[in-house]
Amino acid sequence: MKGMMSYDLMETIRNTNEWMGASARAMASYPAWGLTPHPMFKLLSAWGRVTERSFARMVIKPDWGIRTVPSEDGRDHVVDEEAVLDRPFCTLIHFKVHGRAPMKRRVLLVAPMSGHYATLTRATVASLIPDCDVYVTDWKNARDIPVSEGKFDIEDYTLYLVDFMRALGPDINVVAICQPAPLALAATAMLAQQDPAAQPRTLVLIGGPVDPDAADTEVTDFGRRVTMGQLEQLVIQRVGFKYRGAGRLVYPGLMQIASFISMNLDTHAGAFQDKIVAEAKGDGSERDRHNVFYDEYLAVMDMTAEFYLSTVERIFKNVEIGRNSFTVAGKPVDLGRISTTAVFTVEGENDDISAPGQCVAALRLCTGLPEAKKASHLEPGAGHYGIFAGSSWRNHIRPKLIQFFDDQDDANPGTRRRRTPIRAA
Repeated sequence: MKGMMSYDLMETIRNTNEWMGASARAMASYPAWGLTPHPMFKLLSAWGRVTERSFARMVIKPDWGIRTVPSEDGRDHVVDEEAVLDRPFCTLIHFKVHGRAPMKRRVLLVAPMSGHYATLTRATVASLIPDCDVYVTDWKNARDIPVSEGKFDIEDYTLYLVDFMRALGPDINVVAICQPAPLALAATAMLAQQDPAAQPRTLVLIGGPVDPDAADTEVTDFGRRVTMGQLEQLVIQRVGFKYRGAGRLVYPGLMQIASFISMNLDTHAGAFQDKIVAEAKGDGSERDRHNVFYDEYLAVMDMTAEFYLSTVERIFKNVEIGRNSFTVAGKPVDLGRISTTAVFTVEGENDDISAPGQCVAALRLCTGLPEAKKASHLEPGAGHYGIFAGSSWRNHIRPKLIQFFDDQDDANPGTRRRRTPIRAA
């Protein structure tokens, strides 16, 4: 009950701030204040608009917003999201492009489950759709999943990826961004052990903590300082009465966004001050740079407690992937069994979340893979988000990925291709 009360207290604080913003916006916008013009009213109204929007976004799942895509035939084709496989904790979605011929390149984008929705990779998805047939793991908010659906930890996460890869076929190119990188590597190794013919064609790991000990960051330092008991006592709560998952133990998204903001507090405070001033001057807009970024950044989701705790303990503290000692259901997963999947790692020079060295360690662990099927790239000057969104991604990293896919396709011309998307039963 204590956990539920603290969860509901956080939601009450969020709701109150949203209400205060709405009230300030409405009160300062009364026409009567035009008789006594004063900059205070414009500032109050601007503060209210920014505050209301910011706190409202925290409980709303963003839309993908990918409506059309240009094609080589000179037309814009309509894009629809269709559920391919629907599981209790994740839906595998396919971005179906109507009227377009089947694409040679097929991509499974494994979105991170680290407090944000899969839509955090919207820019990545939108940039791949013109040249690829794209599938994405759309992870669900734990607060909306009934307790009756059971647990979900990193072993379950890995098994989900194994099922998705097997369902999509061996010609799939898997791209794992940040948090899922080590687990996508483990899932590929499981397929190599259980069903070698089902190994994906390529595996691209972008800025993930495959071996956190390879380079220190604030994230790895935090993982070492805090004991599991302290972590469970401090951050794990039960979903409150408002949601379908009432009673489920979770790591709340509101707590996650608070920790994210605290890491760069001065930067975020300055961004909101500038936005309020811009709104007061009348220079703000619905889709300006601030709103586009923070509408996504502030939209957070809860993670199951067992997933969060097992990630900290097994990926960061015990470094099970980095030491090749990871197990699923008590059975060892040998990363050295990966034999046909080409592996490509991408890191950002200025990445302060998954520092250079953590992700490229995957190549060292793939002892059964020929050197010709290993590749890496370090993007100069890029931070964590820059390696899968923004100019670094568009101008440098994305072209390298497309070329990597094509090179492996040319090297494996006999690989079966599934030309139509699979359908859920």
